[in-house]
Amino acid sequence: MKKYTLNFALTIIITWIASMFLPWWSVMVAGVLSGAIVRLQKASTFIVPFLAIAVFWMVQAWILSSTNDFILASKISVLLGIGENPILLILITGIIGGIAAGVSGLLGNQVGAAISPNTK
Repeated sequence: MKKYTLNFALTIIITWIASMFLPWWSVMVAGVLSGAIVRLQKASTFIVPFLAIAVFWMVQAWILSSTNDFILASKISVLLGIGENPILLILITGIIGGIAAGVSGLLGNQVGAAISPNTK
């Protein structure tokens, strides 16, 4: 359980720092780094970074959208054809970021295995 929590927190911390200097794909940098540093086993290699970034992006989108009463999120959700539903837009945002982080977490795990193959 400790490795899962450490990978989750490390992914969020690296993303938060990297997002100050890099564009949206900083979640992939965070996924690769956290996956290489804290190696997980089986499906958790994808799921933990996925959940970390999905939660991070949804909270960040909620905070940014709530400052203007979800007006912009409502208009963008209409443009995307999902109706005037900013909550669904925030959920889709989290899923997209989570998929990017999960796949990069898989890559980071493989990089970590290539660098030090004897450790688990």
